[in-house]
Amino acid sequence: MPDKLFQWLNSLLMWNLFFVLACFAWFVVALIGRSADIPLGLDLWYKLWVPVMQPAIGILMAGALIIGASSWISRKFQRDTN
Repeated sequence: MPDKLFQWLNSLLMWNLFFVLACFAWFVVALIGRSADIPLGLDLWYKLWVPVMQPAIGILMAGALIIGASSWISRKFQRDTN
């Protein structure tokens, strides 16, 4: 059961990582567009920063810490039982 849970959590974090990278790419393209006076959604990006992108980054960081800690703990227990 824990293996299935961690596999699901890893998949969720992978998709979250792709979302965060896509948001970063959108930000870079929108900044380039702003410097060229082409509207590419920088104002919308700013509006979505707090309600969408900050939680996605927080979930990614928390998930990485949880996965790392649980992996360390499981290795520690496996080493103690052997």
